Amino acid sequence: METYKLVLPEHLNHYGFLFGGNLLKWIDEVSYITVSLDYPGCNFVTVGMDKVEFKKSIRGGTILCFVTEKSKIGHTSIEYTVNVFKKSIDTGSRVLVFSTNITFVCLNEKGVKKALCAGSPL
Repeated sequence: METYKLVLPEHLNHYGFLFGGNLLKWIDEVSYITVSLDYPGCNFVTVGMDKVEFKKSIRGGTILCFVTEKSKIGHTSIEYTVNVFKKSIDTGSRVLVFSTNITFVCLNEKGVKKALCAGSPL
């Protein structure tokens, strides 16, 4: 799934760069939307991101492109790879600024792990 986000002034630190926590929040949000659409009827919670390393700075006004792809399927959990790119409105080119794997676990109504619902294949 591909999603876009515009970096606005309220997302910036006092130096004019994106707060890293905002980027992590957006990754959690866009990947949660993806897993929820891939597995309707399942309830998911985030259990982890494998790596947090900011490769490039991000300034206000930047358009970010989030590309979320399924990478591993377990019995009760699923992992997605999320690549974040800066998108140039002048040329259309993309530059990778962040990449991580995020894992979700499927829970029943009591908060106990349960098998994944039928969803789209890998």
